[in-house]
Amino acid sequence: QVQVVESGGGLVQAGGSLMLSCTVTTRAFSDYAIAWFRQAPGKEREFVAGISRTGTATVYEDSVTGRSTIARDNTKKTVSLQMNRLEAEDTAVYYCAAGLSWNSVEPKVSHYVHWGQGTQVTISS
Repeated sequence: QVQVVESGGGLVQAGGSLMLSCTVTTRAFSDYAIAWFRQAPGKEREFVAGISRTGTATVYEDSVTGRSTIARDNTKKTVSLQMNRLEAEDTAVYYCAAGLSWNSVEPKVSHYVHWGQGTQVTISS
């Protein structure tokens, strides 16, 4: 059974930073690409960033490119998402998801089988 748990959300002022963490409980952690998605009220869930199973490939959504960094530790079975220069538009529930992958990152919701419960990120202006 694969469990995905996010942490690190909260209330942050615009321009600030935060780090989200994701822990995936599975023996086969290194077989999974891991991605962060977010969903704002009234909007569809959207891809934010993803990292391949080996960590050699990363993909970012355009609006977070240059101010976000995704990283993984296959020994600790964790993935982090560091976000800087936060904007009001970053307010959403952030979800971590795991999907089997050879060594690429898929930005589609449908690729990911295992999801966390989500963590709320609120940016105050």
